[in-house]
Amino acid sequence: MNLSEVKSALSDLKQVIFELPDGTTVPEHFHITEIGLITKKFIDCGGSLRNDRIINFQLLEAQDYDHRLSVKKLYDIIIFSEEKLGLSDELEVEVEYEMQTIGKYGLNFSNERFLLTVKQADCLAKDQCGLSSVKVNKPKLKLADMTASSGNVCTPDGGCCQ
Repeated sequence: MNLSEVKSALSDLKQVIFELPDGTTVPEHFHITEIGLITKKFIDCGGSLRNDRIINFQLLEAQDYDHRLSVKKLYDIIIFSEEKLGLSDELEVEVEYEMQTIGKYGLNFSNERFLLTVKQADCLAKDQCGLSSVKVNKPKLKLADMTASSGNVCTPDGGCCQ
């Protein structure tokens, strides 16, 4: 979701809700502690120089239980950040949220909620490092078929974890 889509979604909302991938919501008393422009300059595994720019929202669940971030306040923070940081409406937004550690999430919107989506690492040069031709055929097993009598169960002395 890019910044213009975030602003557009805010125009029709009564409250700001962020939903985690497991369906739980970020507590209502969260703060947005940062809006930033992250520029990443790197070399992929194929040796290509790359530049990436993304807008980052950092959410924090503080002990301030009376705090509620209004839709207008979030919109005003975004407008202020655009002016001060020179943010582009077309840049993608990612969200940082701390639970056991800081997690980075993609962002989507549905049913009047911002959905934090799972982000995964990927090889950006598959054709140069041979990953595009590698196909891993993993056996598909049914949990119901995993019984001790079938030999498909890992036990402490079974030798499968060596």
